[in-house]
Amino acid sequence: MTSDALQFYARHDSLTDPAGFARLYDELPAALPALCDVLSGLIVHTSWAAKYGIPPETPLPRDTKPVAERLAEVARLFDGPLVTERPPLRRPFGTCRDFALLLCSTLRHRGIPARVRCGFATYFAGRRYADHWICEYWQGDEGRWAMADAQIDRLQRASLGIGFDCAKLPNGAFLTAPAAWRLARSQVADAEEFGHGDAGGLWFLHVNLHRDLLALANCQVSAWDTWRDADEAGKSLSVETLSACDRLADLVIDSDTSVDWPELRPIADGVRMPPWQRRSVEREPARAPAN
Repeated sequence: MTSDALQFYARHDSLTDPAGFARLYDELPAALPALCDVLSGLIVHTSWAAKYGIPPETPLPRDTKPVAERLAEVARLFDGPLVTERPPLRRPFGTCRDFALLLCSTLRHRGIPARVRCGFATYFAGRRYADHWICEYWQGDEGRWAMADAQIDRLQRASLGIGFDCAKLPNGAFLTAPAAWRLARSQVADAEEFGHGDAGGLWFLHVNLHRDLLALANCQVSAWDTWRDADEAGKSLSVETLSACDRLADLVIDSDTSVDWPELRPIADGVRMPPWQRRSVEREPARAPAN
């Protein structure tokens, strides 16, 4: 990992910048496990709302928000330091990506290179490999990226029977989308075991592969998040698409060793619009020029 790449991931982007709420970070614990414990108590994950006693009629928005907006919401619902325990009904709702962005933000605030990753976790109920987002942070003393999941609190840890440290995920607990793609394509794992709810297989793996690439470009929210809008006819991957995804997975995996990040940027720029949106644009009737 080059020094330029590490500097890139140590700087805030538009989603991780806490802006005027950076002062709220001052009292956060220095140790990563304690930091993750605090962050896990700032948001209620929509999929876990019932476990926290949230009434079933409560609206559960899933929109990923910039950290500054999320912190404003946190402060509005409960006035106090972030380290103060908050009742579930006094927390905003979000998803795993919001926890990952919060952790990424706090680490970058400390000058620690960090980035949000899209992939699949092995510690949730349901599919063996569940769609998930976590945060990677640079361990300078070991010269490598480590993974942390700031979503998992005491309730989720007990419910899922998790015994490992979520501030430093063990090997295999989380697979980045490129690693998952390679695993499925080599048939070491069944592609149908990867997914989100009823959506899965190679098509969903290819969605997360592109979302992860864009997240590495600090584009953690993208048009690929509209994957639910894709029609069934468009979920069959051509031989050319499969080969392109093979190359993309290899390139992203190699980016930590032999490929400079600037080589990935133009590739990320070229795939910002998913195929189902491109087809929608192509189907739109041409507009007459304005007089």
